[in-house]
Amino acid sequence: MKTWVFDLDNTLHDASPHIFPHINRSMTAYLQQYLQLEESAASALRMHYWHRYGATLSGLMRHHGTDPAHFLFHTHQFPELARMVLLVPRLRHLLLHLPGRKVIFSNAPRAYVLAVLKLLRIADLFDEVMAVEQTRFCPKPQSYGFFRLMKSLHVKAAQCIMVEDSLVNLVAAKRLGMRTIWVNKGTKNSPCVDIKIRDVLQLPRVLHRL
Repeated sequence: MKTWVFDLDNTLHDASPHIFPHINRSMTAYLQQYLQLEESAASALRMHYWHRYGATLSGLMRHHGTDPAHFLFHTHQFPELARMVLLVPRLRHLLLHLPGRKVIFSNAPRAYVLAVLKLLRIADLFDEVMAVEQTRFCPKPQSYGFFRLMKSLHVKAAQCIMVEDSLVNLVAAKRLGMRTIWVNKGTKNSPCVDIKIRDVLQLPRVLHRL
């Protein structure tokens, strides 16, 4: 049986218009306050760690001893989350009829992930939610979280299909032996990508290729 491993933000819904800008502002403000940086320096450091490690949190833990739970709590406050999450027509129908087991694997904190899934009206369709706390704060693309996920599900990498918008995370998945689907609207491709789709609603069209 196939195990579908879905990222959340910018994979199952579009986080770019509202959610990501809010998180970026919150993370920059956190770096300003706790590292005593000017706004421009804090923003540059946030981006540097994101590019270097795949997650700002990884850089902060490695170089500054940041408490991950404290960081995630303060950077994922969404008093107007219901207004910020953009509903995806037909998403529930697609997932409901997708053959195989479905799990979420996200670098976001669990409370946020569950709240977004509930707002998207798909929370009940997943067998497991692996948020960053369950990876012991070792976010993608670090391999530790992948191994924790597979151990929890009692599956091998070859049984998994990862659906993700981040290419660096797909590189890690492919290296472990997973099949990969890249959700991306651009023209670029990569050897680590088995299938590329513009958005998750195109998934039914490529099932025959898996």
